[in-house]
Amino acid sequence: MAVMALQSRAARRDAGLLALGLTLSTAGDVLLDLDPNLFVFGLGAFLLAHLAYVSLFVRNRARPFHPGVPRLAAVLLVLACAAALSVWIVPSVGGLAVPVVLYICALTAMVSTAILAGFEKPWVALGAVLFLISDSLLAIDKFKAPVPVRDVLVWVTYYFGQCGIAFGFLAAKRRAAA
Repeated sequence: MAVMALQSRAARRDAGLLALGLTLSTAGDVLLDLDPNLFVFGLGAFLLAHLAYVSLFVRNRARPFHPGVPRLAAVLLVLACAAALSVWIVPSVGGLAVPVVLYICALTAMVSTAILAGFEKPWVALGAVLFLISDSLLAIDKFKAPVPVRDVLVWVTYYFGQCGIAFGFLAAKRRAAA
């Protein structure tokens, strides 16, 4: 009985973290869309969303933890891309350097933990990578150069990314419970 109670409490906590990540992402969308002067607040909402996702993925990682070479290689690729984007973007952000760097670190941690969590199906990791692509396109467009059809590319990668994270995680939990 106690095990069932702990499992249901853990399931509620997981559901709460997923809902928090999605809600904070929605708040970030609204803040970024309302007014360009709210950019830092939107960035902050997304940063907190990524931290919620990191917590969710770490809590639900495969045990025992054996990431394997393909997952480690994927994380190294993500780290290399994040470092390259940072080196290119950060000199152009002016006074936003600290929040942008913190955001890049949180986003990179979110994608890395999604990959390393070891979900059986790739949807969570793929969703996290799509989120990274979406945010990279936004950063390039805002700080470096116009991105052709930016809105379409950003929204498609962002929403498929969020769906991959949410539906992938929920499907993994259903499979684990069955």
